[in-house]
Amino acid sequence: MAENWSSSDLGVMRFPSGALVRGRGLRHPLPTGPTPTFALYLLGKQPPRTEWEARWLHWPDFRLPKDRQQARAVFKEALARAADERVEIACGGGRGRTGTALACMAVLDGVPADRAVAFVRRHYHPRAVETPWQRRYVRHFADA
Repeated sequence: MAENWSSSDLGVMRFPSGALVRGRGLRHPLPTGPTPTFALYLLGKQPPRTEWEARWLHWPDFRLPKDRQQARAVFKEALARAADERVEIACGGGRGRTGTALACMAVLDGVPADRAVAFVRRHYHPRAVETPWQRRYVRHFADA
């Protein structure tokens, strides 16, 4: 099994279960240090190939995932793999879609849906989850 992130690594967020996940923006250079062992890329078009295993979730900028069932499944997979792998969640800028995915994963990890956006803003980035419809998606994620 791969080693996990360090909680001090750039962009790494700790979930209540202790799982560590790195969020980042793909428009920024890859951070120095260890690379992911698994990544989930939230983009409107298919991302370039990587040296690590990756999944693509079709998710246009400032919008919501095109396939909500697929989104739930890959969020669950990413959270489960974060227990003992270096998992990265990334979109173009690293805030809106990435923050929304991290907030949904927080709901899966036991954070109440009405507190998940605040949780991610406190532990990942203060401007994560950018649009009203992304915030609503997180609020209703547990209902789906």
